Amino acid sequence: MARRFFRTPMPYAAPTSPDQPDPAALEAMAAQLEASGRYRLLRRFETCTLHADFDPATLKRGVYLDTETTGTDGHKDEILELAMVPFDYDPHGRLCAVHAPFVALNQPTKPIPPEITKITGLTDDMVAGQIIDPGAVAAFIAPAVIIIAHNAAFDRLFAERLTEAFKLKGWACSMSQVDWKGQGFEGTKLAYLASQCGFFFDGHRAENDCLAGLEILGRPLQDGRTGLAQLLDAARAPTWRIVAERSPFEMKDKLKARGYRWNGEDAAGPKAWFTDVAEADRDAELLFLTQEIYGYDPQLSPKRITAFERFSERA
Repeated sequence: MARRFFRTPMPYAAPTSPDQPDPAALEAMAAQLEASGRYRLLRRFETCTLHADFDPATLKRGVYLDTETTGTDGHKDEILELAMVPFDYDPHGRLCAVHAPFVALNQPTKPIPPEITKITGLTDDMVAGQIIDPGAVAAFIAPAVIIIAHNAAFDRLFAERLTEAFKLKGWACSMSQVDWKGQGFEGTKLAYLASQCGFFFDGHRAENDCLAGLEILGRPLQDGRTGLAQLLDAARAPTWRIVAERSPFEMKDKLKARGYRWNGEDAAGPKAWFTDVAEADRDAELLFLTQEIYGYDPQLSPKRITAFERFSERA
């Protein structure tokens, strides 16, 4: 019988024994090492840090989502594990509450590839007989105004194959829609962001990734605002998808250097170079294409994209 888990996130409790110092003593030792200036320590993630001073009437609900899958092809591969952690945030983008997560396993139609088991720890025996109920998933996300994933372009495709309820929600990407580099981070992988925030966690299981992602987003950045606040601003702002259809082949390097990406999949629109720009930059980008790429006005038709289409094939 398929199992689905709803549980309250529990803080990590380090194992203790008569031969080990208690947590307070360990923390004192860690503080002493850090104070020396010769050591930089990582603490195990225990529970999300919450903002306590808020008006309940102003809170909105979000869901942080993560999938573990049989591979990276969103059209052919399958979900092995889905985790969704609901959370509440205030108008300033501060994390105020984390609620019981939805965690479910799914048995794929083919055996799990060995390399996926090595990464995730998920085995065929663990997922045997398990099915994710699309109706339960749709009901779970119903109160949410935003779905967040770390690499939403990957997770959204799998999620929308599971239930069309995800097509009705705005999405945001905690990997690409926060200016991590501008805020002093040197990478965007979840484990790397966590390490720069001073903690580590057991990664590559969906629920752990969700909770770690929320903790990272809830931390203040160099500008004093949280990563979540910056992410929400980016999600709310419309962008424009400009597709340089029929652009001269000899201009490909120039387009690539400007940040254009190549779409080679028929299902995702015409095979062409494309870019996404802010609303304020749309006219300047079209002028660049006219003057520097085509040599004439190609009469392109940019498409306005919001959080409801962003990271989906419909964009």
